Amino acid sequence: MSETVNLPALGESVTEGTVTRWLKQVGDEVAVDEPLLEVSTDKVDTEVPSPVAGVIEKILVEEDEDVEVGGALVVIGDGSGDSGSDDAAAQDDAPAEASEEPSEQKSEPEQAPKADTKQASGNSVEVILPALGESVTEGTVTRWLKQVGETIEVDEPLLEVSTDKVDTEVPSPVAGTLLEIKVQEDEDAEVGQVLALVGDESAAGSSDSDNGSSDQSGETKAEEVEDAATTADSGENTEQAAETKTEQAPKADTKQASGNSVEVTLPALGESVTEGTVTRWLKQVGETIEVDEPLLEVSTDKVDTEVPSPVAGTLLEIKVQEDEDAEVGQVLALVGDESAAGSSDSDNGSSDNGSSDQSGETKAEEVEDAATTADSGENTEQAAEAKTSQASKPAAEAPKAEQTPSKPAESAPSAGKDVPGYVTPLVRKLAREKNVDLSTISGTGVGGRIRKQDVLAAAEKSEKSAAPAIADTGADMSPAVATQGSGKAAPAAAPAADPKRGTTEKAPRIRMTIAKRMRESLEVSAQLTQVTEVDMTRVAQLRQKAKDQFQKREGAKLTFMPFFAKAVAEALQAHPVLNATFKEDSKEIVYNSSEDIAIAVDTPRGLLVPVVKNAGDLNLGGLAKQIAELGGAAKDGSISPDALTGGTFTITNIGSFGALFDTPIINQPQVGILGTGSIVKRPMVITDADGNDTIAIRHMCYLSLTYDHRLVDGADAGRFLSTLKKRLEAGQFESEVGL
Repeated sequence: MSETVNLPALGESVTEGTVTRWLKQVGDEVAVDEPLLEVSTDKVDTEVPSPVAGVIEKILVEEDEDVEVGGALVVIGDGSGDSGSDDAAAQDDAPAEASEEPSEQKSEPEQAPKADTKQASGNSVEVILPALGESVTEGTVTRWLKQVGETIEVDEPLLEVSTDKVDTEVPSPVAGTLLEIKVQEDEDAEVGQVLALVGDESAAGSSDSDNGSSDQSGETKAEEVEDAATTADSGENTEQAAETKTEQAPKADTKQASGNSVEVTLPALGESVTEGTVTRWLKQVGETIEVDEPLLEVSTDKVDTEVPSPVAGTLLEIKVQEDEDAEVGQVLALVGDESAAGSSDSDNGSSDNGSSDQSGETKAEEVEDAATTADSGENTEQAAEAKTSQASKPAAEAPKAEQTPSKPAESAPSAGKDVPGYVTPLVRKLAREKNVDLSTISGTGVGGRIRKQDVLAAAEKSEKSAAPAIADTGADMSPAVATQGSGKAAPAAAPAADPKRGTTEKAPRIRMTIAKRMRESLEVSAQLTQVTEVDMTRVAQLRQKAKDQFQKREGAKLTFMPFFAKAVAEALQAHPVLNATFKEDSKEIVYNSSEDIAIAVDTPRGLLVPVVKNAGDLNLGGLAKQIAELGGAAKDGSISPDALTGGTFTITNIGSFGALFDTPIINQPQVGILGTGSIVKRPMVITDADGNDTIAIRHMCYLSLTYDHRLVDGADAGRFLSTLKKRLEAGQFESEVGL
């Protein structure tokens, strides 16, 4: 009896790997857990052990070929130990077994349709927008590099796409002729959306001469065979794609079905998120909604986000009310087309309405599972932009209503209240960075779309016009620290009372989660805090010299946090007990192989702790960029739940408001958290090389380490802080900052 070995999961964001070397060949025997092959991914190079003992019967993926997680690698026999004739017999019997036991073959990951589709003769193949990063959910087509009728080779660049993270080229997955362009330049496409149809030259010729039936049948056939390939390329969980492949085909039918209601379920919002709380419905029963238009707001213990509608239609019924909890996959609402809604309103008591609704709901249950779970709703920035485009519609219909309210939104220049049409994430992000009001820009793109060139031109114009004003108000632009030393500074006015004073509100879900986790942390571990004082003068001087050049080169500001993170990562490598996990129930200590440093961030919704993965492998520039990117995403709500998990040690900047030190609480299941206090100038006694003492003004900082005394002793904590102190006080980061 033979067994298929698949590519196992190799990390959270790893979806595929390349077979670099087979350590066993056909006919070789292999033992359980014996290395079978070497695989390279974008994260790590590793060996894949054999899960079974036996004889290699067939290698399914050759060296230098790519395979997705869950994809079949090799067929291994039962290891009876027979000679080569038996091996040959096993190979001869393999096709017979496959034909006699179709159910067994069906249970394996169905990779075959993908290869067949790419090489199919006379059929068109759908080219989809691939995954372009963990948190990227859509992109804008900026330029087609091929036109309809032109031929293209495998992996030859087909088009250029711009996202809020990167501008890149999308290669063609197949060779053939470009038959049709589905998404035009300056139009947006979601990850997994069809961009174009590519077929062989014979298919192109037949489609030109017989544009009616042959095209239709070709596209239909491509849809039937391409679902697994496109789903796998979308960057979502490939195991889920393999399991639900048979349910993917009706997804488009469901969106376009007339007279049927579709169930909108709570999508997956992260690996460890199992439920959420409905905080607000953005649509009410009877209102119409477009595809991917925000339907409701959901709060989880990781992130607050909007859930878009997977279909266009009318909101027929709300299943989960505000402030109620829903599990992932639970039905939130029913959405149908306008005719179904009209029939429901005019015939509310008839038996026909009841039966049609029931049949519609039943049909929706059968065909909508894959469609609703595919819309993860993780990127809240995308949802916010969809909400902006939604708001622009009633604004256009009722211009008088816009003039009456006051304009608090003007304080946020990049807010899209009066922005004409949809604005891509890249343009919106650039507008925020350049402090440009999008409502004042006339777009030069197709249909008046605002492009990044328009934003850059507006920013340059704004800088020129604002230069005299900045010169006149230079005193107001000075840092608060500089004005504190002046005796002429006006006394600070009393702070205004907060509007929440004297009110009662329902605690948001994220606050309840923080409360629960903090209490549980104190209950489960024995925590105490050790404090040391660090002279940060050399780091401060080095930062002052390098910050301008560093920002130009790296694209991120050089704050003190990257220095702390770099020193912490090095100290964790030297003292792995502070980077460990203590499993008291199983009596185990796990020394983690990577330094995944969580950085506490204060956000409008509460405390969030994004994680810099593999911080020990990053230089100062890499740390600065990741810390800035994750911190910005946490504050504006665009961070993904997966970016908030997996930390092995935490740093919290308690000195951002002038605090000297604190006793932070450990983020379980970690065993340590470091608090960085405010860096202040103080007179200190300095001993020179000859032993002479002098008093000098130094930049001093307290570092407070809370550790779990179940695993970490006071001496361990002292050694860790001593290593950290020596590294920071030496300040030898010149090569890392470009000096």
